[in-house]
Order: sequence, then C-alpha cells, then structure tokens
Amino acid sequence: MDSTALTVIGILIGILVFGIKSGIGCGFSNISKREIFAIGGSYFLLALLFGSVADHISLEAFEKFSSMGMGIHVLVSLLLIVTGIYTQKKWNSGKDVSRHTFLAISVPCPVCMAALALSCMLLSQSLNLSGIKVGLLVGVAFFIAVVASSFLFRFGKIRLGKTPETMGSAMMLIGIYYLLGALLIPAYIQTKKMNLISTGGGETGIIPLMAFGVIVLAGFFLDRIRRHDL
Repeated sequence: MDSTALTVIGILIGILVFGIKSGIGCGFSNISKREIFAIGGSYFLLALLFGSVADHISLEAFEKFSSMGMGIHVLVSLLLIVTGIYTQKKWNSGKDVSRHTFLAISVPCPVCMAALALSCMLLSQSLNLSGIKVGLLVGVAFFIAVVASSFLFRFGKIRLGKTPETMGSAMMLIGIYYLLGALLIPAYIQTKKMNLISTGGGETGIIPLMAFGVIVLAGFFLDRIRRHDL
C-alpha cells in the first residue's frame, strides 16, 4: 500500500473520530433533527473554507501555527471536563442542561478546525486535486460522519435508556484524552531532543510517565468530585 493510500485512510479515520465526537453530543442531548443537520453543515462549510485556501498555505507554515496552539488544546480539554461534570450534576439534581452543554463537544472547536485544515492540505497534496474539490470531499465526509453518528447514538440512547449523564461521562473522557495528548506529545518530543529515549535506559521517557501520572490523578479526583460533590 503506497503512501497516498495510507494518507487517505488515515484522514478518513480522523474524520470518523471527530464525527463521532460531535455525534456523541448531538445524539445524547435534547436537540432537534434540524439542529443536528445544522451542526453537520457547520463542518461542511468550514471544510469548504479551509479547502479554498489549502493551495495557498504550506504544511511548514501550518506546523508553526499549530505548535502555538497547545494552550488552546489544553483549554478545550479543561472545558470538556468541567462541562461534563456540570452536565452530570445538573441531571442528577433533576435538570437537563444537555441542550446547552452539548455545544462544548459538538460545535467545531480549535482542535477540530485544525484537523479539518490539515485534512484539506494533506489530501490536496496527496491527490493533486484543487483545494475547493478537496474541501468539498472532506466537508461531505464530515457531514455524513456527524449526522450518521448523531442518529446512531440517539437510537442507542432510546433503546438502552441512556441519559445526558452518559454524555457528561463521554465529555470528561474525551477531555482527559485531549489533556493527555497535550501533555504527553510535547513531553515525548522534548525527551527526543534531550536524547533521553534510548534502549533500556532506566530514566528513559520519565517526563511522559510523569505526565501520565498527572492524568491518572486527575481522573481519580474528577471521579471523587463527581461522586461526592466536593
């Protein structure tokens, strides 16, 4: 399998993952079908926008810009965690706020927009297509992934009797995953630069391990907060 096919498969998997992320919020929240299509349409329009400028932006420039966005990445992860806790607490107290809090997980965030832009640029270079055509393809793929997963989760919610509390748990899990990536990836790159990663060294990868420990502790305390309302 050549590199072009691998690139396309990787981008399709990425689109599916982000589509499912948005579908979780739309499917488990109390919003209408029209609003679900509106969320999917927002991804479609953004893909067209990024596709229209994909021919004028180099990957090197995008890498420099994305490297400055790690703080935003962390903020998005914290927003998801806090909103997930808030959604669960309100549901347990008899109030459904999922119609508002789903926005934190379903509306295109900076991480999703970066994925959209990167998908358009990589496909444009790999397939030798114009940016607008690539934007159209990526937009349609995102739209289908968001809408299909939304209705799938909504059907599962009805069949299995799930509640917005499930959405809150998913938001916290995705937030911790985002936070894990924001901590581990730069730490790994730093250890590579410091030549700490070798074969069999006792102190290799110590920074990623410490970061992983922080994530584990964060998950423990989040569970304590959720259960005991500290």
